[in-house]
Amino acid sequence: MDNWAGVVMAAGQGARMKSRTPKALHRVCGKELIRYPVDLLRQLGIDNILVVVSPANAGAIKDAFGPGLEYVVQSQPLGTADALEQAVSHLDAGVERLLVQGADAPLVRLDSLRRLADCHLSQMQQMTILTGADVVAHDLGRVLRDEHGRVTAIVEAADWNGQAGVPAEVNGGVYCFDASWLKECLPCVEESPQGESYLTALAVIGASRGDNIGGVAARDATEMLGINNRLQLAQVESILRQRIREHWMLAGVTMQDPATVYIDAGVTIGQDTVILPNTMLLGATAIGEECEVGPNSVVQDSTVGDRCRVTASVLEGSTLEEDVGVGPFSHLRPDSYLESGVHLGNYVEVKNSRLASGAVSGHFSYLGDASIGSDVNIGAGTITCNYDGVDKHRTVIEAGAFIGCDTLLVAPVTVGEQAATGAGSVVTRDVPRGKLAVGIPARIRRRREESN
Repeated sequence: MDNWAGVVMAAGQGARMKSRTPKALHRVCGKELIRYPVDLLRQLGIDNILVVVSPANAGAIKDAFGPGLEYVVQSQPLGTADALEQAVSHLDAGVERLLVQGADAPLVRLDSLRRLADCHLSQMQQMTILTGADVVAHDLGRVLRDEHGRVTAIVEAADWNGQAGVPAEVNGGVYCFDASWLKECLPCVEESPQGESYLTALAVIGASRGDNIGGVAARDATEMLGINNRLQLAQVESILRQRIREHWMLAGVTMQDPATVYIDAGVTIGQDTVILPNTMLLGATAIGEECEVGPNSVVQDSTVGDRCRVTASVLEGSTLEEDVGVGPFSHLRPDSYLESGVHLGNYVEVKNSRLASGAVSGHFSYLGDASIGSDVNIGAGTITCNYDGVDKHRTVIEAGAFIGCDTLLVAPVTVGEQAATGAGSVVTRDVPRGKLAVGIPARIRRRREESN
C-alpha cells in the first residue's frame, strides 16, 4: 500500500479520564491505547503513519514511541476536522489515499480495516466509513443513508433529536479518504458554535456534491467502542481480554477457568500449555509448549521454555530454559536465568543470578547477584549476602558444590567445584575446590571423602 498513508488522531484532551497521563497512553491489556491503531496500520502494510498530537501530550507520546512515526502538532483544540487538515498539510506528494483512526478505539480488528480499504477502492468512493450495525448509539454518531444505501450524513449523539435507545447504524470513527478529495472538502467544514470543526461533517459535504460516500459494517459491533473515561476503559479491556483468551484456547492452550486468567496483548503461549486459575501473563512474556503455569502465578516480561512448571510464584524479567520447576511461593526478580532442569521449591527468591543446569534450591533461600554452577545443591535457609551497605557483590558457586542449610555466603566469595559448606556456616572467604567450610566464621577443612 505504497500510495496510502495512515493518520492516528491523538490530540484529544481526554479530560473525562481525569488523569495526568494523556488518554492515548493509558494501557489496555498491557499496551498503550495509541499502539493499537499504529500496529494495525503497519499490519495492513501502511508504513507512512502520521500521529496528530497536542502541545500538551506531544512529548509523552514521542517518548513512548521513539522514531519511526511522523508527529503533527495541532496547536489549538479546534476539532477533528482541523486536526486532520493539519495532517493533510504534511502528506507526501505521492499519497493518494488515507486511512484515519482515533487513538482511543483498540477493539478495531485488522479484518475490518482490510474490508474498509477494499470497499473504498472497489466502489471508487471518496469517503468510506467503518460502521456498526444495530448498535444502541449512546455517545456514538448515527450514520444516515438514502434509499440507494449511500451515506448522506453522520449525526453526532449530542445533535440527535430522534428516539433515543433504539439500535441504529453508528459511526466507528475509522475512515478511508481520497487525498485529493479531502484537500478540497476540508476547507468547507464549518465551525460548530463551540468553535470546533468535526470531520464527520465531510459526509454531508460529500453527499451534497454528489460524491460517492459509503460505509462498511464491522462484523463485530464491539469494535465501535471507544474510551472516554475509566469506566469505558475497563469495559473495553474486559472485551479485549476475552478475545485474547479465546485466541489462545483455539490455538491449543488449556484454561480451566478462563475468566480468572489475564493475558496481555504481547504474550505468546505454546501448544498444550495449561494456564491454571488466577494467573496473570503480562508484558512481553513468552511461554513455551507443554508448560503448566499457576494457579496464582504472575509472569511478567519473562521467557519460559518448554515443559516448565510455575506454581503460585512470581517471575519478573527472567528466563527459564526447558524442564524448569519453580514454586510454590517463589519469586524471580529481574535478570534471573534458570538453565534446563533447575528446580526452585518453596519460598526461594532469585535476583540477577544464573543457575546452571540441574541446580536445586528446595526451600527458603535468597540468591542475589550469584553465578551457580551445574548440579549444585543449595540447602534451606541459604543467603547470598550481596550488599555491604554501599555496593553489590557477586557470589560464585561452582559445579557440584553442596551448600549446607542456613549458610550465609558473604560476597564477594567463591565456593569451588565439589566443595561444601556445613550447616549454619558464615563463609567470608573463598572455599577451594573439594574443600569443606564450617563454623562462624567458616574455617576450611578437608571433606570427609578426601580423608578416606
